[in-house]
Amino acid sequence: MSVRIGILPDDVIDSIQTGVAQRLNSGTFIRLTHPRTGLPALFLPHQTGSSSAIHELQAVEPVNARSWFIANEIASDGRLLMIMPIDPAFLLIPILRAFSPKDGSLGQFRTSDDIFEEAASKMEQSDAEAVLVKDVAIFASLDCCKDSLSRICDTQEIPPDITVYRFSPTKLTNYLKLKVENLVSSGVIDSSRSLVRSLAKNGLMEDGHEKLLESGRIKAACELVAQYLPLDIRNMLMASYDFSDLDVYINKLEEDKRLHAQQTAPKNGKSRAKVVAKDASTEKVDKRKASKASQGVEKLKKANINGMSKLSTFFMKKT
Repeated sequence: MSVRIGILPDDVIDSIQTGVAQRLNSGTFIRLTHPRTGLPALFLPHQTGSSSAIHELQAVEPVNARSWFIANEIASDGRLLMIMPIDPAFLLIPILRAFSPKDGSLGQFRTSDDIFEEAASKMEQSDAEAVLVKDVAIFASLDCCKDSLSRICDTQEIPPDITVYRFSPTKLTNYLKLKVENLVSSGVIDSSRSLVRSLAKNGLMEDGHEKLLESGRIKAACELVAQYLPLDIRNMLMASYDFSDLDVYINKLEEDKRLHAQQTAPKNGKSRAKVVAKDASTEKVDKRKASKASQGVEKLKKANINGMSKLSTFFMKKT
């Protein structure tokens, strides 16, 4: 049996250790469409009593091949598997859009059973590795999924005790904006070194740029949320904010960098040209010297040396 190293949330570990939690589908992974890539991905449903959640499986793979040493064994798969909680609302996006009208209209109100059955059927037929109907059914049975459905859909109550849903891009955008605000107000952006460096690199951390800095934090939070959004919904989220001042400031920075590069490039070009010209002139002088020296040698070779004493005779002992 292959061994892999993974990081699991505490609630999942507790349920595995105690064995008292009610696990869906024997605790196995299900395949659902990832909302950003549109490709099938693995998720772990988890329910304990009335509390439910779903977790995403992520694999962190090193650049070079590595292994894990576990007791007296070696696990050849050096990846680190991470099981992290994910908001079910993100996973509902591709399901709700699977049968949404292509003309941009809102469509009709439908029961949750109809929504998941039709969406699962279309997703299963779209690809050889597509999502299975049973996996969508497992996801739909989670209480957290049902709660999230009302957050991004318009709802209507039909007697007796029937709720119908219709996907609402407006409600989805408002819900995503709440997530962005929570990221900014909770200090997640300021606690990330990479994000803080990015803001500081553009000079947003300097005095007098407080308004631009706030816009920079919001935009960074939008980019984090967009990791789970298709491109068109990401653009819709970005368009719900006014980043015009920030964009003008960033564009001016880029323009200043470009002008600075143009101003310094000719000087460097001239200096390189001078060096090349100097090397060429030196080479010409050396060729002229070599040419003159060779002419003198040729003349000496043609001189008449008959009757001349050799140079060695001047250093011989006199008899």
